[in-house]
Amino acid sequence: MSTTHKDDQVLVEIRRRLFTAGAAVLVLLAVGVTGYMLIDTGQHRFLDSLYMTVITLTTVGYGEIIPLDTHPWGRVFTMVLLLFGMGVLVYFASAVTAFLVEGQLGQVFWRKRMRQAIAALREHYIVCGAGTVAGHVLEELIRVQRPVVAIVPPGATPPALSLGTELLYLEGDPADEDVLREAGVERARGLVPALDSDRDNVLVTLTARQIQPELRIVSMLADHRNEAKLRRAGADAVVSPYRIGGLRMASELIRPVAVTFLDQMLRDRDKNLRVDEVRICEGSSAVGKRVGDLKVNEHPGLLLLALVAPDGQRYEYKPDAGARIEAGATLVVMGSPEAAADLRARFGGGPCPEGVRAPAGAAAPS
Repeated sequence: MSTTHKDDQVLVEIRRRLFTAGAAVLVLLAVGVTGYMLIDTGQHRFLDSLYMTVITLTTVGYGEIIPLDTHPWGRVFTMVLLLFGMGVLVYFASAVTAFLVEGQLGQVFWRKRMRQAIAALREHYIVCGAGTVAGHVLEELIRVQRPVVAIVPPGATPPALSLGTELLYLEGDPADEDVLREAGVERARGLVPALDSDRDNVLVTLTARQIQPELRIVSMLADHRNEAKLRRAGADAVVSPYRIGGLRMASELIRPVAVTFLDQMLRDRDKNLRVDEVRICEGSSAVGKRVGDLKVNEHPGLLLLALVAPDGQRYEYKPDAGARIEAGATLVVMGSPEAAADLRARFGGGPCPEGVRAPAGAAAPS
């Protein structure tokens, strides 16, 4: 069940409890006023009776303006009203306290604002899961300034991020079509199923692919025997954290300097360098120009590493300055996220499909 349905149920329950508590207080006041009016014979029967009812229920006891010593049944009525009234007022106070102090109502409105923020997103990324892998994916997407939404399974808590930024997330079954639609899968650029179970990742991948055939899906893989199933379900790429971890350990043994350089490049908060890509789409001013005309290496904080052909199969590393740029080609650059975003804004063009799908047997990078 999506958070929208849950919040709707909570709001219905809030209205019901507040209505019940409020109605009980009104009935109690009406009974008190009616009872004292039957006892009182003065000129201001209604106002006096209302006053007596209020000071009785609130136990203020400023003074009895209706003489009860001459009306024995009035004392009996007051005792009964006080006993029942205390219970009704305690119920009313507890209902209001639950919504205001415990924050239940505030949580509902907070989630409503979050859903509105998610509904306004376009070309964003969705990460499904609440584990360590999902947390690292979220942190990296946020660090490189990509809009992202997390889907957290029911009962789980969102991944703890060290970036100090607010995470947009939904609570619900990531394989539920309604939950994926609420996360904006139809408007998204990519999806990462990062659940602990390959079975769950297959279901998420299959559901998302049926909703959005052009969506790029990169799935986490727990058991290498399930890779073919994930690809048949529609995953463009499959990444095994265990395999990546093994390759990393081997790299630490045989190329420690290169690994240290990459670590510093990725983790240095001052430089914050990344290997990024800029897709040259139809309508871009770069189409038809030579690589040298773009002067990418002269752009502050950027280094051009490769030119990828539109089919994604041909790579030209350290491309010649005279190489022509075709629509759909990709520039692979190294630099800060801000510099890559600026280059993307200058030469990206549009509209353009998101990336190229990895070949069926492609291995994940280490």
